[in-house]
Formats: sequence, C-alpha cells, structure tokens
Amino acid sequence: MKLQIGFSPCPNDTFIFDALVNGKIDTKGIEFIPVLEDVETLNQWALEGRLDITKLSFPAFFRSLDHYALMDSGSALGNGVGPLLIAAREMKTDPAEINEKKILLPGINTTAHLLFNFAFPDAKNKYFGIFSGIEEAVLNGEADLGVIIHENRFTYQDKGLHKLMDLGEYWENKMQSPIPLGGIAIKRSIQKDIANLVEKLIRQSLEFAFANFPLITGYVKEHSQSMSEEVMRKHIDLYVNQHSVSLGESGRKAIYRLYQEYLKNSEPAENLTKTALFLN
Repeated sequence: MKLQIGFSPCPNDTFIFDALVNGKIDTKGIEFIPVLEDVETLNQWALEGRLDITKLSFPAFFRSLDHYALMDSGSALGNGVGPLLIAAREMKTDPAEINEKKILLPGINTTAHLLFNFAFPDAKNKYFGIFSGIEEAVLNGEADLGVIIHENRFTYQDKGLHKLMDLGEYWENKMQSPIPLGGIAIKRSIQKDIANLVEKLIRQSLEFAFANFPLITGYVKEHSQSMSEEVMRKHIDLYVNQHSVSLGESGRKAIYRLYQEYLKNSEPAENLTKTALFLN
C-alpha cells in the first residue's frame, strides 16, 4: 500500500518523518510517499482533501473535518512556541495603533492568524504571504508589522527587528492552555485499522529520531533552507516535545479550546459540524 504524506521542509517536520519515509523503521508494508510543501499550501490542499495524510495548521484542520481526523502523534503544541508580532522599530502595542497598521501574516488558515485575531480582533489591514519572506517585507517597509513563525523566531533580532508581542504567550496567559500550532491528520476514508497503524508508525518514527538526537541527519539538513545546525536544534527543541509523541489529555483540551475560539469567528455554516476531531 502507498500513502502520500505531506509535511513542511522545516526541521521539526523532517525530524519527525525522516525514519518513516526513508526506511529507518519497519513500516509494515506501507510505502509513504513524502510531499514537502510550505504549511499554507498544505492547508489549502487539506481543504480539498488532496493528500492521504498531512501536516496542517489547526484552523485548516477545523475547516476540513469532513475529510480528516487528527492523529495522536506528530502534532506541534507547547508553551513558549507561539508566533511573534514584529516591527522594524520599537513601538507600543496599543490596539488602536496596531489596528491601523499594514500587517503581513503567514497564511489565512494558519494558527498564527487565529492567534493574531485573538489578540487584535479589530485589525483589518491584513494580508498574507510565505512565512520565510515576512522579515524582509517588514525590513523594506512593504509591511508595517509582521507575524513570524518557525525558525524566524531565532533570526529576527539578528536582522534588527523588534518583538512587539509574543502572541502565543498572550494566548497562554488568557486561556491557561498550551498553544496548538499544527497537527497530523489522516483521511477519514482510510480503513480504521490502517489509520491506527499509521498513527503508531509516526510515533515510532519520532521515537527513533529522539533516540538519535542531537544528531541532525542529512535528510533534515537537505531541507533546512541553509540554516545552521544550532538553529535546527533550537527549532526541534522548541516545536517537538512530549505532545508530539502523544497529545495526552492536556493536548486534547488545548485543541478543543482553540476550536471553540475558531468557531467564534467562523462562518455560520462551519458551526454545524458534528464530526469528532480525533481519530480515536
């Protein structure tokens, strides 16, 4: 059996799936075909139900519940892992002032967008682009403010940019909950026993990676967009944790809380879903 699996080229994803897609663990006869794309492309494809298994942001997952169920392994949740609101100069985070700024975000279906809306619900002058170009857009004045994710958390200060707010920290303080950033979902049309096996194999792939960490494999380096090994390790340390091995009760509660926040801002038709979020 062949299954397509989509994930990003970021170190946290390649770290998790390296063993799964490169034959480093026994995949019980399943051949996983990797499709590496930026997260917003994967989000859009999820809405179309294109891939068998996919990494996706939680708002995109909430919009694609008819197609996908969330698996227990492979997600990115945690504390201190949220997106950052940045600017080219220091300024106050007065909502009235922020609301007037031109703000670049990494995708309409990203958790970063949902968390920004949570902090600044009246900001309307937003537009969207690839996450890796946000720092440059703020530096050259194309955007007044930017919301950064992934490895840009480790590089913005080196470029002279300033953090105005940690949007994840804001969520944590208000909700007393970890931040759900992204998950791994599988098509509901796939047989339940196969889906459960895939979930188990993803966990084994991650456990294999943890057993060899801090080794950075060639597969991770190949897709790391020229970042240093130090930044790769920081990236993995930040985004891959025990919640990635298994959501656990606290992880599931955090996702339900984010889902409730999502429903507050969704179209009325999207509130009608009765579909369970999780595979099991």
